[in-house]
Amino acid sequence: MTDTTEKADLRAVAPAPESAAPRPAPRRARAWRTVTPWLFLLAPLALLITFTYVPIANMAAYSVTDWDGVSPELHYTGAENYSEIFTREDLFQVFFVSGYYLAASVIQIVAALYFATVLSFNLRFRNFFKGVLFFPSLVNGVAIGFVFLYFFQDGGTLDTVLGLFGYHTDHAWLGTPFSANTSLAGVSIWRYLGMNFVLFLGAIQSIPGDLYEASELDGANRWHQFRYIILPGIKPVLTLTVILSISGSLSAFEIPYIMTGGATGTETFVIQTVKLAFQFNKTGLASAAAVVLLLIILLVTWVQRRLVPDDRVDLV
Repeated sequence: MTDTTEKADLRAVAPAPESAAPRPAPRRARAWRTVTPWLFLLAPLALLITFTYVPIANMAAYSVTDWDGVSPELHYTGAENYSEIFTREDLFQVFFVSGYYLAASVIQIVAALYFATVLSFNLRFRNFFKGVLFFPSLVNGVAIGFVFLYFFQDGGTLDTVLGLFGYHTDHAWLGTPFSANTSLAGVSIWRYLGMNFVLFLGAIQSIPGDLYEASELDGANRWHQFRYIILPGIKPVLTLTVILSISGSLSAFEIPYIMTGGATGTETFVIQTVKLAFQFNKTGLASAAAVVLLLIILLVTWVQRRLVPDDRVDLV
C-alpha cells in the first residue's frame, strides 16, 4: 500500500467536521418579525377603540352630568342619575318587564334544545322541519313586528282563528300589561327559536357517532344518550346561548317598540333609554341607564361563568 493510499483511507474514516452553526438573523429582520403582527392588528384595533371603547367612555362620562344632548354646556351631577334610575318607580318598572322576556328565553332554550335533539337523529322530513324552525330568524324584526301587530289586534288573525273553533272573545291582547307583555314575549320566542336551534343542532352533530353506537350496545335509550352524551358535549354552546338569551331579554327593543311603542306597561330598558335621550332630551340620564344595562349584562355573564365554568369535555 502506498503512502498516498493510506492518506486517502485516513481521510475516508476521519469524522466530518461539524457543520457551522446557523448565523443569527440580523437585528433588523428580528425587529420586523416582532412588529409585523402588530401592523396587521393596527387597523382593527383602531376601529375597535374608535367605535366601541371611546363611545363607552363618553357614555360613562355623560352619565354623571345633566347634559341634554344639544347644549354645549353640561354640569357634573355625580351619582344623581343612577340614584334616580333605582328610586323612580316609572324608571325601575322596566326591570319587571324584562322578567317576561327572561321567562320566554328559558322556554326558548328548552324548546330549541328539544327540537335540535329530536331532529339530530334519523327522522322523516327532518330537513323540512329544520327549515320551518329556522325560517323566522331570516325575517326582519320590523316586518315581524308589523305582522304580529295585526295578528293580535282586536278582530285580527288570532281572534279569527279562535272563532273558527267556537271561541269568541272581546279580549284586547295588547290592552293590558300582563297580556301585552305575554304576547310580546311569545313573539320573541317564535323569532329567536330558530337561531338557538341551529346552534344546538350544529353542536350535537359535531359529537362522534361512535358514541351513540357504543351506548346502544350498552343498552342506553334516547334519554341516557341525551343525559350523558349530548348535554356534556354541547356544554360550551349551551353556556353561550344562556348568556345571549339573558342579554337579549334585557335589551329587547324592535318588537315591543313597533307593536306597542312601550305603551300599556310594555316599555323595555332600551325603549326607555331611547325616549329619555331623544324624546325628553335627558342624555345624561339615558347614558346612566345604558351604563346600568351594560353592568347588569357583565355581572350576569360573570356569575354564569363562575357557576358553570367552561371546562373542556372530552367524551372520547
